[in-house]
Amino acid sequence: MLALLLLLTDAVQGVAARLSAPTEGYRVVHTYPHDSSAFTQGLVMVDGMLYEGTGLKGRSSVRTVDLVTGRVLQSVKVPDRYFGEGLTDWGGNLIELTWLAHRGFVYDRFSMRLVRTFKYKGEGWGLTHDSKDLIMSDGSPVLQFLDPVTFKVVRTLAVSDGGRPVKELNELEYIHGEIYANVWQTDRIARISPETGGVIAWIDLSGLLGSEPRDGNAVLNGIAYDQKNDRLFVTGKLWPKLFEIRLVRGVADSER
Repeated sequence: MLALLLLLTDAVQGVAARLSAPTEGYRVVHTYPHDSSAFTQGLVMVDGMLYEGTGLKGRSSVRTVDLVTGRVLQSVKVPDRYFGEGLTDWGGNLIELTWLAHRGFVYDRFSMRLVRTFKYKGEGWGLTHDSKDLIMSDGSPVLQFLDPVTFKVVRTLAVSDGGRPVKELNELEYIHGEIYANVWQTDRIARISPETGGVIAWIDLSGLLGSEPRDGNAVLNGIAYDQKNDRLFVTGKLWPKLFEIRLVRGVADSER
């Protein structure tokens, strides 16, 4: 009987392993400078321009950044009582979340002028959008789809891999009809189906920063996609570099 139970357990584990999403590696295409004091919470590229939202109370900002030099071209400071979080674009605006205050901000993308504020329930982590809705993470395995005008929840999406919930979904980006999500405190990005919530594949970015020293807060967090030129960018909190990468099958590229 024990032998039979062991065989059944092995069979179940084997099926679960087969149901888990495959893992992809990466190749570094180009490395750019990045402000190592920026606690990156959101990263967006629109019409060739890079926008970044940073966090920490008293240090949060939304900024326009020159990709090639890493220089901040324009910046708006978030009031000191707020901890800036996810950032995305919508039309001519930038939309920013805050962590625990249930308050969001809408800025004119060109002037960085504050257009309006809005409220939402729960914690604010990452933010992106598809063609109809904003998509928000709150650190749980459930993504929320918000109306971009009223900011009301229109639907939710439970994210899982092989039947197991995927927690601590953080910075988001919508790419080729999929939701890319950093998993906080890991070097992995989940590619998520917006229809089923299933993880399509994992992107393993281990070793991306190389031997650069970093503290415990300096984790991977920042995904931006240049739709016009099909370029994918990633960085992290307090990282001195921003990377353009290509996804590849198998292990990460060791060449820098």
